[in-house]
Amino acid sequence: MFQLDLFLQAIFSAPLFKGALLTIGLSLCVMAVSLVLGMGLGSMAGSPRPAVRWLVTLYVWLFRGAPALLVLLFVWNGLPQISEIFRAGWFTPFVAAFLALSLIQIAYLAEILRSAFAAVGHGQREGAAALGMHRWQIFLVITMPQALRIAVPALMNEFISLLKTTSLATVISLKELMTVSQFAIATSFRFLEWYGAALAYYLVIVSVLTLAQNRIEHVLSRGYR
Repeated sequence: MFQLDLFLQAIFSAPLFKGALLTIGLSLCVMAVSLVLGMGLGSMAGSPRPAVRWLVTLYVWLFRGAPALLVLLFVWNGLPQISEIFRAGWFTPFVAAFLALSLIQIAYLAEILRSAFAAVGHGQREGAAALGMHRWQIFLVITMPQALRIAVPALMNEFISLLKTTSLATVISLKELMTVSQFAIATSFRFLEWYGAALAYYLVIVSVLTLAQNRIEHVLSRGYR
């Protein structure tokens, strides 16, 4: 039978709360780095140089096609065999998960932002250039603000998906939300209560992110409504 008291105890337990904080922290770190680098790759995808465009296309093709679990295992188990640098103490499960998920997320965000940049009218960039604005000024002042407004829904969806993908890091023993739940189940054999508590955490986090998405979209849509 489902034990409500154990379910509530699991929700308010310190290990599960710390696991949720680690999940959120990892997701924020990955998203922040991926957004910056993805923005760079997204802009490079429209480069007039064919070699640059092909390199971006190759990167996106590789990491959009590779399963996240496979990339995690390759980074955690494969990189130490490639170089001694990754055998040092700094290469923790958190760092490995950060690297693996960032590689994947950069590819997805680059594709989202590439299409968002392309949606901004070329005539606006030409007009800004005619006014004497530098290439980077045009990107920062004209292209990027409009592209971000277009890309916000897709970016927030990717962040929510990333948050749930962090659960795969349990295979490299990162003590995030799902790993803590698995440890608790291994000692208590109470599946429903601990899985239910983990689900409650995910639902609360995703609900907060959804509200934040609606707020951001509302703010960015001012002047366009």
